[in-house]
Amino acid sequence: MAEYPDRVEIRPSGPLDGRLRPPGSKSVTNRALLAAALADGESRLSGALASDDTEAMCGALAALGVEVKRDGADWRVAGCGGQLRAPASALDARASGTTARFLTAAATLADGAVTIDGAPRMRERPIDDLVRALRELGAEIEILGERGCPPLRVAGGGLPGGRARIAADRSSQFVSAVLLAAPYALRDVELEASGAIVSRPYIDLTLQVMDAFGARARWSGERSLRVEAGALYRARAYAVEADASAATYPMAAAAITGGRVRIDGFDPASRQPDWKLADVLAEMGCEIARSAEVLEVRGPSGALRGIEVDMNDLPDAVLTLAVVALFASGPTTVRNVGNLRIKETDRLSALERELAKLGARVQTGPDWLTIEPGAPRPAEIETYDDHRMAMAFSLAGLRIPGVVIRDPACVAKTWPDYFAALERLTGHGGDR
Repeated sequence: MAEYPDRVEIRPSGPLDGRLRPPGSKSVTNRALLAAALADGESRLSGALASDDTEAMCGALAALGVEVKRDGADWRVAGCGGQLRAPASALDARASGTTARFLTAAATLADGAVTIDGAPRMRERPIDDLVRALRELGAEIEILGERGCPPLRVAGGGLPGGRARIAADRSSQFVSAVLLAAPYALRDVELEASGAIVSRPYIDLTLQVMDAFGARARWSGERSLRVEAGALYRARAYAVEADASAATYPMAAAAITGGRVRIDGFDPASRQPDWKLADVLAEMGCEIARSAEVLEVRGPSGALRGIEVDMNDLPDAVLTLAVVALFASGPTTVRNVGNLRIKETDRLSALERELAKLGARVQTGPDWLTIEPGAPRPAEIETYDDHRMAMAFSLAGLRIPGVVIRDPACVAKTWPDYFAALERLTGHGGDR
């Protein structure tokens, strides 16, 4: 993985005319890793993402008795047939929410107790909604942390199954975690989502991966899901698609500079919601063209338009959109994104502080953000150990001289070579 200094200064760029392929999807890689790990036999994942989040998943799976052999982006996973081994020490999820949450459910299948812990920020991210649902399905889990947060201890011994209600208004990953483990429950699993369902497309993405590995899981109603017990994962060759969240940055780069960027690896049938940022940028004045494998974004020759938009389905793209909004002709309001407050950092508060440094007037509420562009000015951007803060705010430097990104190495969480990719796209993406 790339090595970075403590800070990177971004140099402005004229209108871009470039082409880029994002890395493999982190969301798909970690879902496919767990399905392959539980399958019986060896699976081959092509195009998998090597990043801190997926390293956390691979390390935890190894501790649970699952071997992952990697040759570049081609990985071989020796499935355990649903027989996970209790590790001698705690699993370290690092800062990976998918790892902590997915393995909390999967650990119910282990042959003994499993403790799951992570980075300091992980100990501030609630997991009690997931734990309550798993307990309703018969699992024994003890939360060891404060305020419903990790670390936690899962007794293992199997997942009885049955019916459960699950709060889905803070993270769709809670729902996905239960779904991914459910084929190995003793009885069918029926989940009823309570509250608003945040990031619903990511649940659909989970169902898509499960189906590819042979499980039988589906929506059985507007708010309910059903997973058939005994329809177990089958080992297979599986191609990991390009990461839509990563693709939002070159999309935005085209919008901000008034240039053109072609993004390879686009799949019109993808369930990754962040591809929809292209539609949001179209509302702001960009031109969008799609083909079977390429998404092209052209920025407007004039100013971007400010908009009001509900981003509940694609909260990770809010940071990207917020930086684009700096260059619009009027205010932009983003609504229905309260779960940003429990991500890698409180992203609404972080956006308010850092956008203001660049000259914007910003207001936030419990689940909304309004950005009114102002006179742009240089600034050093704090990233709060949050990869998406670093990547999104680097884009501001394409138009504003003197933008410096602190702790650029935090991009290793999902795109270790991000700044090199930006440099290739612009020709001079950063000074190190």
